[in-house]
Amino acid sequence: MEIGKDKPVYVISVVSEMLSVPPQTLRIYEKANLVTPKRTKQNTRLYSQADIEKLQRIIRLHQDLGINLAGIEVILHMRLKIEFFQSEFEKMIGIIRDRFGADLNVNLDENSTDLVPLSDQGAQIMRLIDILNPENDSE
Repeated sequence: MEIGKDKPVYVISVVSEMLSVPPQTLRIYEKANLVTPKRTKQNTRLYSQADIEKLQRIIRLHQDLGINLAGIEVILHMRLKIEFFQSEFEKMIGIIRDRFGADLNVNLDENSTDLVPLSDQGAQIMRLIDILNPENDSE
């Protein structure tokens, strides 16, 4: 039987031992709202595998790289935003492919003045922007 990544199953003493940090460190991270373990009816903290993975990142940032808790909070927030925008970008690419067809082949121009050649995906997006932007027709 496989336990889901988000299922809270580990008590603080087990997590503390797994991560080689004192339980008080985990409480500090919780108090700083960096991680929020679930609670039982008896108010016992239960951590999921996802919580443990997040704690591993937090510990690395805090102990190994010396980043303070406020900085870690910003980094974790930025990470969530990046993941969200990546997901939205992938959805947009899917919609564009559905609407305009999967083979939007774009040949890179050898005479291009671009400093860095676009990836095929980037070139496709730029072509779609040109197609969808009527202002470019007048040039």
